[in-house]
This record gives sequence, structure tokens and C-alpha cells, in this order.
Amino acid sequence: MSNTVSALNGASAQGFTLVRDMGLQGMITLRGDLSAATLKKAVTSVAGGDMPTAGHISLTDTGAVAWMSPDELLIIVPYADVDAKLAEIGTAMGDDHHLAVNVSDARCMFALSGDDALVREALAKLMPVDLSAGAFKVGQFRRSRMAQVPAAIWMADTGEARVVCFRSVAQYVFDLLKGATAPGSEVRYLAQ
Repeated sequence: MSNTVSALNGASAQGFTLVRDMGLQGMITLRGDLSAATLKKAVTSVAGGDMPTAGHISLTDTGAVAWMSPDELLIIVPYADVDAKLAEIGTAMGDDHHLAVNVSDARCMFALSGDDALVREALAKLMPVDLSAGAFKVGQFRRSRMAQVPAAIWMADTGEARVVCFRSVAQYVFDLLKGATAPGSEVRYLAQ
């Protein structure tokens, strides 16, 4: 039997910020009526946090729930817990219309850490998103394009960003982030 590993098996690069593959992450896509009480109760029970509002992510000690679209959430839990969490969602939702799918092995997560303005700057080089501290706060969530591929981002804390992308483009995204954080390439626009 083979061992499950993340897309880049813990790769990291130190530039003006640290970029690292966060290893295996449990991820569940949940689609349904986000205003339904049953779905809200299922999500808060499974994730242990609040239901996020549009454009936000609800962070907990063990995971997160991100608003992906008007009928879709991304639930992040420990990798080993995904099957149990899917069963919990199914039980909690009962016959209510929904779709819950394990997408853990189809996604990859990166962390960027360092000086807050420089972490934001690295992402701003690659995405058409206003990443200034006043416009993109901790707890906000965006889906956009990172160069040529779709990606989702959020600030987990001051100086701590997360990027989720498809596993199939993990090396490409890692290389983009590594290039965007190359020593000497600081623009310092967001530090002003």
C-alpha cells in the first residue's frame, strides 16, 4: 500500500517571505441552500465554527469554513477526519438537497508567512485583488486567478496567508509564489 503525500511533499522556499506546502489537508465541498437551517446546523456542528458570510472564512483551531459561492462552501478539517465529517454531514442533512464531496486529494494548500505587507505584496503580484490591509482583512476570502490558474486566498492572521489551488497545478503555483517572493524583488508598495 502506498503512503498518501501532499502534492509537493512539504516543499518550502524562503524569499522575502516563507512559502511552504502545508501538507495533507482535509477538504470537503458542500453545496446546497446556504440559508437553510439544516445546512447551517450541519456546518457549524461538523466544523466547530460559525457559518461564514459571503466573501469570508470562519477559522477554528482545527479547520475552517469558507464561502465559495452563493450555494457552495469549502470545509477544511484534519485530513484523517474527512470520511467521518462527510458521514456527519450526510446524517445532519438527512433528505435535504445537498452535495458533499471529499476534494482533499484534488487540492493543495500553501502558506505564506512573514512581514504582513510583504506577504500581501507577493500575492498582489500574481492576482487582480486589492490586498492592502484596509481592503483585505483577516477572515476575508477571495477566489480569483493566480497568473493562469484559479486559486483561493485568505489571511489567516497578520503576516499569514493561505492559498488553495488544484493539485494538478501545485508545482506551477509554488513556482509562482517562489518567484514573487524572490529576494530583491520587493516593491514595498503596500508598506507605504
